[in-house]
Amino acid sequence: MLVLNTAHPSVGLMGFGAFGRLIARHLEPHCRLLAFDPALPADMAAGGIIAADPAEIAACDIVILAVPVAALSGAIATLRPHLRRGAIVVDVGSVKIGPARTMLAELPGDVEIIGTHPLFGPQSGRDGIKGLKIAICPIRGASAWRIAAFLRRVLGLEVIMTTPEAHDREAALVQGLTHLIAKILVRMEPLPRRMTTASFDLLMQATEMVRHDSPAVFLAIEQANPHARPVRDRFFALAEEMRARLDRDSRPAIEAKPERYEAAAP
Repeated sequence: MLVLNTAHPSVGLMGFGAFGRLIARHLEPHCRLLAFDPALPADMAAGGIIAADPAEIAACDIVILAVPVAALSGAIATLRPHLRRGAIVVDVGSVKIGPARTMLAELPGDVEIIGTHPLFGPQSGRDGIKGLKIAICPIRGASAWRIAAFLRRVLGLEVIMTTPEAHDREAALVQGLTHLIAKILVRMEPLPRRMTTASFDLLMQATEMVRHDSPAVFLAIEQANPHARPVRDRFFALAEEMRARLDRDSRPAIEAKPERYEAAAP
C-alpha cells in the first residue's frame, strides 16, 4: 500500500466539505495532499493542502471520494479518464452496498477499490479521532489490509474489517435509528435544558452530534441503505404498539383530578 511503501505518497481529495476538511487535517502530516471542490479557489492552498483540478486529483497515488453518495457516480465520471493504473480509490460514504456496486461498475479495472465508513463526523471528531472507529470494506485489490494497519497504528483508529452487506445491515440500526430519533427530537424543540436527567443529557449529546449533518447524509442513511426501511418500519410499528398499550392500560385513577396541595402558611 502506497501509504506504507512510499515515503510521502500523494492523496487526492475529491470534495472538500466539512468531512473532507476533517480527513485533510489528519492525513496532511503523512502525505502530499491535494483537494478539489468547486467552492475551493484554484489558487488557494489551505494549511498545506494543495488546491488542484480533477485531473491532478485522479493522478494521485490514493484518491478519496469525499462526496455525497448521490454524487459518487458523477465524481467517478469526472476522474475516470485521468486515473492511473494501480491507483487506490477510496470512498467514505455512510452506506456501502450501493457505492461498492457503483465503483466496481464504473471505475477502470486496473485500479484498486476500498470502501470505508468513518464511524464519526466533524462533530464527534472535533477533539481528535484517536480511539474512534472506522469500517473498512475490501472491494478490489490487496491494499485494504495495509490501509487498515496505517489507520490503526498511525492515526489510532479502531478498525473494523467487514463487507458492504454486513456493514449496511448493522448501520441500518446504528445510524438509521440515531439520525431518525435525532431529527424528531429537533422538531420537538424547545426541549428542557435545566431540569434534566443524566440519560436525557446523553440523548441530547447524541442529537447534537448529528444535528448539523447535511440533508444528503440523512437521506443516504435512510434511503440508500436497503436495510434501513425494514428497521424504520419495525421501529414505528413498535412505537404504535407501545402507544396502544399505554392507551389501553390507562386507569381511571390516572384520569382523576389531582389533589390540591395548599402551601403551608408561614
